[in-house]
Amino acid sequence: MSETAASPGPRLKAERERRGLSSQKAADDMHLDAWVIDALETDNYARIGPAVYAKGHLRKYASLLGLPVDEILAGYASVAAAPLPPAAPQAGVRLRTTASAVHNLPWVPIVGSALAAALLIGVLWWRPWHKRGTGVPAAGTQPISAPSAAASPESAAPPPTADAATARTGAAPEPAAGAVIPAVLQTPAADAGMAGSGRASLRLSFSADSWVDVRDASGQRIFAGFGHANSVRTIAGNAPMRVYLGFAGGVQLEINERAIAIGPQFVSGNVARFEAGADGVLRRDTRLARPRD
Repeated sequence: MSETAASPGPRLKAERERRGLSSQKAADDMHLDAWVIDALETDNYARIGPAVYAKGHLRKYASLLGLPVDEILAGYASVAAAPLPPAAPQAGVRLRTTASAVHNLPWVPIVGSALAAALLIGVLWWRPWHKRGTGVPAAGTQPISAPSAAASPESAAPPPTADAATARTGAAPEPAAGAVIPAVLQTPAADAGMAGSGRASLRLSFSADSWVDVRDASGQRIFAGFGHANSVRTIAGNAPMRVYLGFAGGVQLEINERAIAIGPQFVSGNVARFEAGADGVLRRDTRLARPRD
């Protein structure tokens, strides 16, 4: 068998270029996406999906270009039987490591705010108490041992309590040692963003029929239905999106025009379930069950 027959991709490409056809024109004539033509011409049949789809596309493409169908299929069989090289890591796929929620808290702003609040409370609490403190008498003065009988009731009144100091200054006294810090200082900022949030566009390319259900960040369903083989569906909405695929092996996923691999941790029985973030990262669906509506 010749090298050309053993590798049908270059032969298909050479014949297409000899006829003056662009890959997009060939894709339009076959009612396919351009990436399918590129996969056929580079012998990248794993991208297309099951062997039945690859053979069907090759037979149709060979007929379009006037090439012998039997030779093209024989070349595909030899390529498919050859051992596959070690798979290189796919570009654009990032692994997500789940950090503890405690480590994700913005401790530096929280501690800084707590210290600043404690210092301000301490200053405001100290001033009314020590404004009229006795202290050490200056030289040449007599210490006051007791209030005189003619002293006014105000001067004979006991020192103000902490409640009086609070009413006078408008500030609460400094908490005692070991007191619990107010909850507002123990929680992260209220406006902290959800991981992967933002506007996202999902592009689903189907090499096989697959059921699809997509909901946006608010939980509203934005698409539900079937994606048919050799078709493409684009879905836009607010991320993170909850995505369910009935046949994950027959779907190619892109997020914001970047190819994303659906890892085995998101697939069970060839049914995929995950959250797709606007940052191109897939995460486990944090909501336990798919709504029935």
